[in-house]
Amino acid sequence: MTVAITGATGQLGRLTIAKLKTLLPEDQIVALARSPEKADLGVETRAFDYDRPETLAPALAGVERLLLISSSEVGKRAPQHRAVIEAAKAAGVGEIVYTSLLHADRSPLSLAAEHVETEAALAESGILHTILRNGWYAKNYTGSIPTALQHGALIGAAGAGRVSGAARADYAEAAARVLAEGGHAGQTYELAADDAWTLADLAAEVSRQSGRDIPYVDLPEAEYAAALVKAGLPEGLAAAIAGWDAGAAQGALFDDSRALSGLIGRPTTPLADVVRAAL
Repeated sequence: MTVAITGATGQLGRLTIAKLKTLLPEDQIVALARSPEKADLGVETRAFDYDRPETLAPALAGVERLLLISSSEVGKRAPQHRAVIEAAKAAGVGEIVYTSLLHADRSPLSLAAEHVETEAALAESGILHTILRNGWYAKNYTGSIPTALQHGALIGAAGAGRVSGAARADYAEAAARVLAEGGHAGQTYELAADDAWTLADLAAEVSRQSGRDIPYVDLPEAEYAAALVKAGLPEGLAAAIAGWDAGAAQGALFDDSRALSGLIGRPTTPLADVVRAAL
């Protein structure tokens, strides 16, 4: 059986392929990348450019199971994904595994709409498919640790919202196992860390490990967006990040189903380990 992974040179793609290489023979794995010359993944790599539809179906020749990692180009995702789905159907791909968003069908996050549209396109395609609704990457917040240490505080607008943020490697392992094992078609998995935490919890863990007092300072959404702009982020991105925090305050990033640890067969990476790696 041949499996293929889109976005193979991205962070999630690389981790998924690394795990797949422990589960399947390397000659059964195909990496799909916009710039194959940059891949260096130890498996066959084929050119695959979302914006060049003519490259898609030929690259999927012989592929039986495809991991469609959601595009990084917010605002262009839906048409890009639809092009991949149409190419997969033309190439005779038997199953698609798609990385969606946690509780996409009811999420208040601005990111949700394109994932819902993609899930609908998969349903319309007639291709067997599995939906992996990935929760927040813990790195989305631990990436702020250097700035927090520099300024003596972690800021945000998530209030006491609980975040079930998992390590990227955990999501990658789940995708790899679903691809390698099969038998998951028709399933939608809500994937998140076993244990949720607030930004105050994150700040406390950073304080504990760094030996410094790093409090969490909660701001109104607009003030947080303004602070991000002042730090150098574009206004649109700053507003989006602040909006995601506001969604977290409403519970958008929380899930306690433990489906992720069920798929990977072990507990998800603890917050303390994620913070240690970030530090």
